[in-house]
Amino acid sequence: MRNSSINKSRYGFYFVLPYFIVFLVFGLTPILFSLYLSFTKWDGFSDPVWVGLDNYARLFKDTYFFKSIGNTLIIWIMSIVPQLILALALAMILNEKFIKGKHFFRAVFYFPNIVTPVTLGVLFSLMFDWQTGSVNKFLMAIGLVDDPVYWFNSPWLSRIIVAGVIMWQYFGFNMLVFIAGLQSIPEELYEAAQVDGATKWDMATQITLPLLKPVLLFTFITSVIGGLQLFDAPLMLGNGPDNSTLTMVMYLFQTAFQQFDYSYGAAIAYAIFVIVLFFSLISMKFSNMKKVEE
Repeated sequence: MRNSSINKSRYGFYFVLPYFIVFLVFGLTPILFSLYLSFTKWDGFSDPVWVGLDNYARLFKDTYFFKSIGNTLIIWIMSIVPQLILALALAMILNEKFIKGKHFFRAVFYFPNIVTPVTLGVLFSLMFDWQTGSVNKFLMAIGLVDDPVYWFNSPWLSRIIVAGVIMWQYFGFNMLVFIAGLQSIPEELYEAAQVDGATKWDMATQITLPLLKPVLLFTFITSVIGGLQLFDAPLMLGNGPDNSTLTMVMYLFQTAFQQFDYSYGAAIAYAIFVIVLFFSLISMKFSNMKKVEE
């Protein structure tokens, strides 16, 4: 057997060195500095004062922080369930051969994903404005409501609107991921099932969904990581009544950059990191269990 001919010249390191320098300066250093800040009291002007675990002890008594965790989980669940169902249904429809103009519809459904979350937040806040919003005008025009609905005066309606923004933004991306997964399933399996007299429903439940499990798990895990870091769109729509749409990252932003409590904000950031890590590990554990069962 011939030995590997990998070139181990030191000049190769010179090409990757800029990346590590940039990461060290703009990535690792702020991470370690924020960890240090989380053990201090610092307002951004005076010298940091070491307080040990006081900021983390404060977190356990902070009702706003726990409320932001609950809001984030509620909004994530309300957005991810319809998002995946809609994306999967559209992917299965647009993967059919008889559908004309499928590439056009795929592009149209993917379009919200390239719009910035801030733009979507502003757009939805204008649409659901109780005085001038187009949604109220439409509902009143068709006779469903007599008076304008004050959408952002209700905690659950506010959460539904935030979840709707997120669902509308990401369902097109998940749809394309599902289509890629569907196209990797061998056509011979469907042809053999047709010969055996299987219906469309049988093929969907017995062939498509079982073979699509890895793709479903991928979208679920990425949605967990992204869904727990909701910030842009909810920020544009506001905190909602009684802070009903205040997410974890919004609370971090308000604490650190609006109240100038940088040290406590750093502690919130590390708490969010632990929460995201916890749910990510659960998702990965769940995916490993599925592999063992298979």
